Amino acid sequence: MPYPAQGHVTPMLKLAKLLHARGFQITFVNTEFNHRRLLHSRGPDALDRVPGFRFDAIPDGLPPSDADATQDIPALCYSTMTTCLPHLLALLARVDADAGSPPVTCLVVDAVMSFGFDAAREIGVPVAALWTASACGFMGYRNYRNLIDWGLVPFKSAADLQDNVGGGHLATVVYVNYGSITVMTNSQLLEFAWGLANSGYPFVWNIRPDLVKGDSAVLPPEFASAVEGRALLTTWCPQEAAIQHEAVGVFLTHSGWNSTLESLCAGVPMLSWPFFAEQQTNCRYKRTEWGVGMEIGGEVRRDEVTVVLKEAMDGEKGREMRRRAEEWKEKAVKVTLPGGPAETNLERVIHEVLLSQKKG
Repeated sequence: MPYPAQGHVTPMLKLAKLLHARGFQITFVNTEFNHRRLLHSRGPDALDRVPGFRFDAIPDGLPPSDADATQDIPALCYSTMTTCLPHLLALLARVDADAGSPPVTCLVVDAVMSFGFDAAREIGVPVAALWTASACGFMGYRNYRNLIDWGLVPFKSAADLQDNVGGGHLATVVYVNYGSITVMTNSQLLEFAWGLANSGYPFVWNIRPDLVKGDSAVLPPEFASAVEGRALLTTWCPQEAAIQHEAVGVFLTHSGWNSTLESLCAGVPMLSWPFFAEQQTNCRYKRTEWGVGMEIGGEVRRDEVTVVLKEAMDGEKGREMRRRAEEWKEKAVKVTLPGGPAETNLERVIHEVLLSQKKG
């Protein structure tokens, strides 16, 4: 069961397919909102059952909303944590009672859907957690308490801080996508737009209808005229395939882990505008540890966007980032080869956790 956001559903679905290929019977549990959204986008036959792989859904506890809307994240987090456990237990009981399918023998839950651990304990089966974000982000969350112990938070006043501190060709196209949850103001949208336009580079920009908070994402006619012939604006595209295209030279991203991972695996450097969660941590590691990224400040300025784009595409820093990104791509290929660490770790989870005991 994934957390109900695309950056969580995608890796969980990939893991489910890997487990299914190894003989597991899969029940993939979405929230009813995401279940309807999937049917809305892919058609009523999208969830026709593959033998041994079924989809089911439980309510998220929020009022019904439009399929194209972005759910309020704080409200969704609170609602899933406080309302979903009994619905999940009821679903598990229903699966167990189905004479046409085997009983539930293990759970794989999103690490942030912690009620899944309670459900596994309740029915007496092993459980594995999928952490869908970065390892450095996980490290950051684990160390939150240390920030308190070290006296770094609550944050000091500004005065105290002052006292303490004193297009078509190879790698020529900019790909822009801020994920499935990130929102911005209309002013920020325009600053990004004109920063892209003034850079002179061709670009592909995935603009969700709900990208602008409380409004529609609409760009002025003069922007369309300025980028005519070198811009593709779309509301959706297959991101993994887009990033892997040889024409893409840099990825302007919100720095979510799915996007970061896909870019690293494609050998594409990144410009990050982090939004929330561990995205700031991902951004820092891309800049300071992995050498594959640059950052755009939170208060977006078109001139800064243009300057950073030019450096990333044609500057010395950009060339070094591409070299480092290629190194990370090679590492990603090696660890996912048959018999490599990724497969070994998956087999360990299967045998040491999921198959560690039989129910009843």
